[in-house]
Amino acid sequence: MDDRILIRPYLPDDAGATIDIFLRAISEVSSKDYSPAQIDAWAKVEDRSLWAERRISRPAWIAEIDGEAVGFSDLTGEGCLDMMFVHPEFQGLGIASRLLSEVEERALKLGFARIYTEASGTARPFFERKGFRVITRQTVEKRGQSLENFLMEKLYAE
Repeated sequence: MDDRILIRPYLPDDAGATIDIFLRAISEVSSKDYSPAQIDAWAKVEDRSLWAERRISRPAWIAEIDGEAVGFSDLTGEGCLDMMFVHPEFQGLGIASRLLSEVEERALKLGFARIYTEASGTARPFFERKGFRVITRQTVEKRGQSLENFLMEKLYAE
């Protein structure tokens, strides 16, 4: 794991960086698992202010290397790891693992016995390696395209 990775709380000024990471991760990383039409439907942020509002309304984290945002994640009040994306140029450095550790630490402090996520086909192997199990395969509709994802959960001892 890269010692340069800093995990810090999300700040309102981070919206633009997280949107860029989200769009690039889908377009450049998930494109190996989804068709161009699916990527085009998925990789969109139509309302930047709503995006920023969602991130600031819940625990959310930014991963930085040398002051540059390279990944982000968040956790809803229901124990859903809603988003976790890593910039394509910083894949494989342990950023997602560090973000997940932060999410899990917060979930345990909040008393959650489980966290869950709707993982893309791209993210599924990562979550399985981290102890999540697939509950069900799902098909979601995005702008006229059907995309497959996986409802996954990780249980914690009570």
